[in-house]
Amino acid sequence: MTVSEKSLASAIRALSMDAVQAANSGHPGMPMGMADVATVLFKDYIKFDPTQPKWADRDRFVLSAGHGSMLIYSLLHLTGYARPTMEDIRNFRQLNSPCAGHPENFELAGVEATTGPLGSGLATAVGMAIAERHLNAQFGDDLVDHRTWVIAGDGCLMEGINHEAIGLAGHLNLGRLIVLWDDNKITIDGAVDLSSSEDVRARYVATGWHVVSCDGHDVADVRRAIDEALADPRPSLVACATKIGYGAPNKAGTSGVHGSALGVEEVAAAREFLGWTSEPFVLPEDVAAEWRRVGSQGAEVRTAWEGRLAGNGQKAEFERRMAGELPADFSLDAYIDTLIANPQKVATRRASELALGAINDLLPETLGGSADLTGSNNTKTKSTGPLTKDDYSGRYVYYGIREFGMACAMNGMALHGGVIPYGGTFLVFSDYMRGGIRLAALQQQRVIHVLTHDSIGLGEDGPTHQPIEHVMSLRMIPNLDVYRPADIVETAECWELALKDQDGPSVLALTRQNLPQLRTEKSENLSAKGAYRLRAAKGDRKVVLIATGSEVEIAVATADLLEAQGIGADVVSMPSWAHFDAQPQAYKDDLLPHHVLRVSIEAGTTFGWERYVGIAGLRFGIDTFGASAPAEVLYDHFGLTAAKIAPQVAAALDH
Repeated sequence: MTVSEKSLASAIRALSMDAVQAANSGHPGMPMGMADVATVLFKDYIKFDPTQPKWADRDRFVLSAGHGSMLIYSLLHLTGYARPTMEDIRNFRQLNSPCAGHPENFELAGVEATTGPLGSGLATAVGMAIAERHLNAQFGDDLVDHRTWVIAGDGCLMEGINHEAIGLAGHLNLGRLIVLWDDNKITIDGAVDLSSSEDVRARYVATGWHVVSCDGHDVADVRRAIDEALADPRPSLVACATKIGYGAPNKAGTSGVHGSALGVEEVAAAREFLGWTSEPFVLPEDVAAEWRRVGSQGAEVRTAWEGRLAGNGQKAEFERRMAGELPADFSLDAYIDTLIANPQKVATRRASELALGAINDLLPETLGGSADLTGSNNTKTKSTGPLTKDDYSGRYVYYGIREFGMACAMNGMALHGGVIPYGGTFLVFSDYMRGGIRLAALQQQRVIHVLTHDSIGLGEDGPTHQPIEHVMSLRMIPNLDVYRPADIVETAECWELALKDQDGPSVLALTRQNLPQLRTEKSENLSAKGAYRLRAAKGDRKVVLIATGSEVEIAVATADLLEAQGIGADVVSMPSWAHFDAQPQAYKDDLLPHHVLRVSIEAGTTFGWERYVGIAGLRFGIDTFGASAPAEVLYDHFGLTAAKIAPQVAAALDH
């Protein structure tokens, strides 16, 4: 007997309400409401193979409405992924279960992206769609020809990042991107019209999207709408009219099923309404078998693709890129040799541009961009032509003034694989994109943020544009490498480190003002140690001056003044706290001995520096907002000059 799609969808509903009920925590409403749409999608449209979840040409599916996580957990289990097991689902939202409250990419194969903060999943999917088109332009239809599917809720479409993401997707005409909108008109607070009266469909149309509507509980109508979306060359929004919590006879259609368990009585009533007679966490054999058949459909398509890959002349290069591996001979040593031979005084943003010139020639997988600050971030090089709707082979994305959208799109590119994304804006605007940076760190993705104008050194733009707390606050994000290089050599070293780290994102905090080249002798990559002795004391060491970025130059000048007074002073450059913290204790103790005065110099908040200088150490920085004036005037005003620092160090030693 043929198993009906209603029965297949009921399996999703039953698992979802049972898991949430067992945890007494979660969101049963969305998976119950979107079960019919998801059934059609996985049964008839999505290209996937549970036995090879990382197959490069699979379709990508992103559950942007991540609170409805039981939808994807149910689908993964039903279609035959190794996990989650039924036991995993029984332990939904419990410690050590991969079925976390919101989907996490590092917990389960088949979860393409960590989604939780609403809207971020859809924006991430835009990046996946960009990566797909870019790689298609480079490797052709035989190797890269897939779609990106998204299930999004009202909250995803309300968030500000949605406006940024869909504007970019429409501009680039990403026709391989299809968003299924769970149009249930309910948020946690109640009906959507409590807080919103906008015409969502018109907004999408205005940004260049194709829009179609359907009854989300009529499988034939869902197919009609998806077929129409597939036939249109634009990105598509499919508005699926659904009832949240469909199947729960007393609570469906209300906010009461959005963020809490149905309750024992309502679960029983839902079972009766759905005609579902199985016990909790038990599937009828015929339903389970049919779902496994659905999951097996992609094996033949995947096998055919593997055959094409085997005979493709670009096989090795494609596999290298998709594995995220750099070429075996990749190194910036030759480039750094030219810097040692020909010292330059340049801003580190310019130093970054010069390094990128070498990097982009060596690594065809880099995909750069900027949030409308290309000329200021120096992120474009000769080998990175623009990526446009007419030429997806370009290697530079003009993101427009969409910092948050850029950050999440780059996450999507990295998650898709095959490219190494980097993008630029001003450091102070990391506030706009912090959620995206944090998600890159959480998802362990190689995404490189080029954040320029990193201090009061940017000058006359004033306090709104002068970052004070930003570098320190970014250092607080776990698994994020924050680099603040002091000169052109350190900048190249930090770029190399960022590129070689496959397991997390990086920030390069770079100056607007020119800095002297302090490293003029060939050496190993000293930035890899996080901190190193740039200059040893000439006399008896009494003080260690620790500085980052543009303030290393000031530390050197301060040491000169102290040495002239007979005070021996080491200068330590510390481009990366995280790398320094990872060094052996003996190295750290040698570099920052406790028996001498330790002093930090950084043009930002002094908060946090006590971990290196101690309670008795000195911290020179800025604990107020900045001011509008030329850079050199500001450094003097805030006491960040050798002439103002040296006397205070000497006085501290006298005590």
